[in-house]
Amino acid sequence: MSSITKTRKWYQLQWFQKQDTPEERKLIFKLDLLIVPYVFLAYWVKYIDQANINNAYVAGLKEDLGFKGNQLVRLQTMYVLGAVLGQIPFMYLFTRIPMHYLIPFLDVFWGLFTLLQYRVTSFAELAAYRFLVGWFEAAFFPAVHFIFGAWYRGDEIGRRGGVFYVGLTLGTLTAALIQSGASSQLDGVHGLAGWRWMYIICSIITIPVGILGFFVIPGTPDKPNRLVIKEKDLKLAKDRLLRAGHKVGGKVTFQTFVKVAKSKQIWGLLLLDIFFWNACINTSSGGYLLWLKSLKRYTPARVNSLGAISPALGIFYTLGICFASDLIVGPAWAITISHTWNIIGLIILSIWDVPEAAKWFAFMTTYSAVAMSSVLYGWINSQLSYSQAERSVALVFANLLAQSTTAWTPLLVFKTVEAPRFKKGWPFVLANAVCLIITAHVVAYYVKRRKAASKDRPDSESIEGSVNETPSNISNEKTVPVTERPAH
Repeated sequence: MSSITKTRKWYQLQWFQKQDTPEERKLIFKLDLLIVPYVFLAYWVKYIDQANINNAYVAGLKEDLGFKGNQLVRLQTMYVLGAVLGQIPFMYLFTRIPMHYLIPFLDVFWGLFTLLQYRVTSFAELAAYRFLVGWFEAAFFPAVHFIFGAWYRGDEIGRRGGVFYVGLTLGTLTAALIQSGASSQLDGVHGLAGWRWMYIICSIITIPVGILGFFVIPGTPDKPNRLVIKEKDLKLAKDRLLRAGHKVGGKVTFQTFVKVAKSKQIWGLLLLDIFFWNACINTSSGGYLLWLKSLKRYTPARVNSLGAISPALGIFYTLGICFASDLIVGPAWAITISHTWNIIGLIILSIWDVPEAAKWFAFMTTYSAVAMSSVLYGWINSQLSYSQAERSVALVFANLLAQSTTAWTPLLVFKTVEAPRFKKGWPFVLANAVCLIITAHVVAYYVKRRKAASKDRPDSESIEGSVNETPSNISNEKTVPVTERPAH
């Protein structure tokens, strides 16, 4: 724990660090206004569009299209396949295409394929659209964290990422409410079922948000959006990052992939990410909604409105965990807190034969599983701040490989025909949550030991042979001592 947390009580949370100058605080506030509200809004929209397949399924899609067996989980897998394969080019492209062009382009096409889902007449057609929706969504999450790592220090990313990640839980919540409203108010209007209207509504929200990105995303320091970032902002941003040891600029080359492949630390973080993705597939399995439907006491609209409760609680989980990571406990313990709460719920669901009130409680813990996502990716960002190229490859590669495992694990453990009990699903997620906590502390121990070794050898190379790029000609007058920043 850093000296900041030793001199400040746990409840004395603050957005800036005490070493930030007034000019730097103005810049940080400007970046916050440009980046954080937009990525929150865009992620909110994305999770409306991503989560709506489960809401549509329980609101009449299954009956209208004659779905049988495990077709719901197969649709979820098609989305994951699109999202995984779509990420591959961006390990290379993040350092070459300005972010304020890339993200809006992908978002607009995401919205178009969301719209097309309203007209589906078969499983095959819907599967194709889900694949393409996943393809155009693929780069967004690692791209946002790449932008965070390009403008912010390691001790600043977690709480910004937390606000961003609230978009996931709010999007899932909103999808439930939109479907509830569509089922009760629009079903049959112009001959369209309520679940079809949901896709139309979602696309109307999505496409304008995509276009807005071109005007507000600041890009990165080496490829800035000149509409919103001035030269003085750029100089100040680069100076404060260089003082913190962050590398500004640099493109991905073949050698970058070689360095990443040889890095023990990156492979440790990759394993951590794999456990994370599989420790939170309970949020996307549709288990809560399928359980509510299985009770056979609620209308489709009521099922979807009740379905909003669990992700609503996730908003508070996410903000609490991310702020705690940056300002109090650090990433390893933030991950531990998040998934200890998740484990409690998973134990109840694994037992299953418990009072109904216990199941309600268990499903209310579900979104603690994803609350630490921005903590993990902020950790990757800060550990690779010495190289923009390696950071680009690691963020996409970790997300891609970890997410790819969830293309097939739900097919094995979350078969739709086994819903809502999922005798294999809940214990599988529980095991991954336990492994995630253990791995987080192993990685934290490695990071701590490596930092101690680097202090003993101040002239040595940094992580896995890459030189820490803090220039020696920058005045030490404003250099922030490492002990004044939370350890990441």
